[in-house]
Amino acid sequence: MHRCGWLFTLLLWPLCASAGELNWRGQLTQGGLIVGQAPPGTRLDLDGQPVPVAPDGAFVFGFGRDAPARARLRIASPGGGVEERLLTITQRQYDIQRLDGLPPEKVTPPPGLLERIRRENARVDAARRREIPQSWFLSGFIWPATGRLSGVYGSQRILNGEPRQPHYGVDVAAPVGASVRAPADGVVTLAEPDLYYSGATLIIDHGHRLSSTLMHLHRIDVRVGQRVRKGEVVATVGKSGRVTGPHLDWRMNWREARIDPALIAPPLP
Repeated sequence: MHRCGWLFTLLLWPLCASAGELNWRGQLTQGGLIVGQAPPGTRLDLDGQPVPVAPDGAFVFGFGRDAPARARLRIASPGGGVEERLLTITQRQYDIQRLDGLPPEKVTPPPGLLERIRRENARVDAARRREIPQSWFLSGFIWPATGRLSGVYGSQRILNGEPRQPHYGVDVAAPVGASVRAPADGVVTLAEPDLYYSGATLIIDHGHRLSSTLMHLHRIDVRVGQRVRKGEVVATVGKSGRVTGPHLDWRMNWREARIDPALIAPPLP
């Protein structure tokens, strides 16, 4: 794939199509992201879901935390040929922690806050559902902050016997006020100063419904609709929302699939 000069080495997998070769980079694993190049005019479907292909042939798709062990990719070439490939998705083991004896208010938010949380979740979902055709993800990805990795993708806590939502991001411990940079080119689709769980929250769409969410910020320096470049300072690290200390929580989505940022960024500095 000649256009994606990422700074890390991933699997390069060619697929032969009747009108040319389909190439991609990425890991066929839970949480993995695939970035590829197809002959212009190719149509792709992943498990029956259309995968947008840019006019120049660029495409992206990914696999969620609990993706099944098999996925089916359908390739319709510009010349009319159709090919199906069965993809084997590596299954991962995640860190599961059990904590019992916690006060109920530490496990479940007060009933009076549930409507607020529903409204905020709806705004986040809407920001992630925008259909933006640009292939900004081809800029490649960097870590948006530097520091100690304090939380990993996929981990989950069981509190008082009740499974909580898994941790879908990676946490970087850093002091309040440390710079947060755009991990790749994109456009800002959400800039909220105070969400209940995630505090000051920023979402950058990288095109084709691939997005980064930057959470628990102290200050947001960009606005909705603003184009940003990889490495541009967009916010500062904070400890807003439901956290115990300052850090950046970086999450990524491709459509509804939660992507592991650690699989697509270079080693953390």
